[in-house]
Amino acid sequence: MLVLSRKKGESIIIQDHIEVTVLGVEGDTVRIGISAPKQMDIFRKEIYLSIQESNRESAAHTQTNLDALRKMINKNNEK
Repeated sequence: MLVLSRKKGESIIIQDHIEVTVLGVEGDTVRIGISAPKQMDIFRKEIYLSIQESNRESAAHTQTNLDALRKMINKNNEK
């Protein structure tokens, strides 16, 4: 992990396309602004993790459904 110190109004650049700017600091809260290409998704970490978990659950249900479908097909083919 890269750790940097920035003051209000200062920025960092990530791979020529993403700029992260410190907008303000109030107590324990830091406000940042992110400029990035529109096609790039940007999420708060807790939202990103929630999306990932939903995707895993969805994939698990899909696999379960596929397994049940295979059993049905195999059972019908045996007749």
